[in-house]
Amino acid sequence: MNKFRLVIAFFALSVCAGSFSQGQGVLSLEECVNIALEHNYGLRIVRNQEEILKNNNTLGNAGYLPVLDAAVGYDGELVNTDSESSGGQKTSHNGVYNDGFDAGLDLNWTIFNGFKIKATREKLELLQKQGELQTIIAVENLVGDIISEYNNLIYQNLKLKSLKYSIDLSQERVRVVEARYQTGASSNLELQQAKVDLNTDNYNYLKQQEKVIASRIALNKLLATDNSADLYAPVNLADTAIVLHKIDSLNVMLEKLYEYNTELKLAANEIGVLEKERIAVRSQNLPYLKFKAGYGYNQRRYEVSNTKKSETLGLNYGLTLGMNLFNGLNTKRELRNAQLSIENSKLEAESKLLNLKEAFFNLYLLYENNEKILNMEKENLVVSKEYFERSMDKYKLGALSGIELREAQQNLLNAESRYLTAEYEIKLCEVSLRLLCGEFSELFIRDNKSAE
Repeated sequence: MNKFRLVIAFFALSVCAGSFSQGQGVLSLEECVNIALEHNYGLRIVRNQEEILKNNNTLGNAGYLPVLDAAVGYDGELVNTDSESSGGQKTSHNGVYNDGFDAGLDLNWTIFNGFKIKATREKLELLQKQGELQTIIAVENLVGDIISEYNNLIYQNLKLKSLKYSIDLSQERVRVVEARYQTGASSNLELQQAKVDLNTDNYNYLKQQEKVIASRIALNKLLATDNSADLYAPVNLADTAIVLHKIDSLNVMLEKLYEYNTELKLAANEIGVLEKERIAVRSQNLPYLKFKAGYGYNQRRYEVSNTKKSETLGLNYGLTLGMNLFNGLNTKRELRNAQLSIENSKLEAESKLLNLKEAFFNLYLLYENNEKILNMEKENLVVSKEYFERSMDKYKLGALSGIELREAQQNLLNAESRYLTAEYEIKLCEVSLRLLCGEFSELFIRDNKSAE
């Protein structure tokens, strides 16, 4: 798992990060991923569950090994006895005390039980594999959440920066209007309108700060470090821009979905577990062979008897061969239910594949569409900047009204917002597609093969 964590961190860095941290308190995406993989509570719980399934996968739990018991015991009795011989002689004893002591070892070993032991062992191995796959899914989801929230914080910071620029523009407009008003070249109404627009920009800036803080809190929660106990603590990111990376073609990504998606692997593994359970049920129709042995010491003492004391020390052993002939047709019922469970699991796997393909095609369509939108918004942003700069020059010369300047300013702000939104949505599609198509698992498999 440590190797897998390194691969995940490298993958996250290579496809989503743009820089490394250099200063104190500055976090790169790679560092955020490493911190979360180490401290996130949900992932730690899943890892413990994986460890439990790993611990359960033993020969003893499968039934291959014998059971050896050691026991020591003491018993006694205090009785009254009356007896009569065949000749009519009667004897009576009151308060007769007999006691005994025994100690020994008992060995019980099921040698064969219709392949149930073998099926149980294989089931335990599949359950261990299931735990590993569930951990991989948890890691993939956590890394996806970290990458998404990391870029969301970048996105919200960029929008905040854009709104701050809009405030600067509005302040410049107020300064120009005030200068004109002092010379009588502008009316008080125009000055008031400029101040109202400035207040509107300040309001939008404050609301955007809320979104920045909310994203910061969400990222701190995912990291779950001791230092992030204060979720409100500032987070300084090493990256100041969203970095986009081109994904593979639709057909290539679809092939990766079939081959590397971890949820599909988990579904196939669950079918295997149910098949082993069916074999275990079917084993009830086959004979079983059991071996038992013991070695012990036994002592008995009698107060009234021809034998005052007896002792035994030695070995006993035996084999039992048997077969269940009838158990109320329960085995037949359990076999039918086991087969139905397998069929349901296969149907669920097919349904899961269908749902994954639906999500894949929708994401890929959205990804391509957002790329087109981004290119269009990039052109709009260039045009909006040029138009605003010309409008500002005309405004300073008195050739443009405040309302027209504000409209140009709003067009620029909206163009920047749409461009940033398209960029962020492309990043979300990119991350979702990579996770959906199992690119984390793909790198993990390649890393293991190279290590071998």
